[in-house]
Amino acid sequence: MKFLFDPLIFSGFISAFIASVFWMLAMTKFELTYAYPFMALSPALVFIIGIFVLGETFTIGKVLGLLVIMIGIIITVKV
Repeated sequence: MKFLFDPLIFSGFISAFIASVFWMLAMTKFELTYAYPFMALSPALVFIIGIFVLGETFTIGKVLGLLVIMIGIIITVKV
């Protein structure tokens, strides 16, 4: 029980709950084929947070991979 009320674990649960609420709201406003590709932005957010918050390395390979993901999102949403 102590594990569940650890502030970091508890904040993770709260964050997941809030994300679920926003996802349900997005599904009522947008078509699934438009909204779902934006879920692929998660790696971009993890990349940016990893660099600025966790001090991870910034490599050309990671940037190129991120660009490929972004181009894929743009193509999926526009076409």
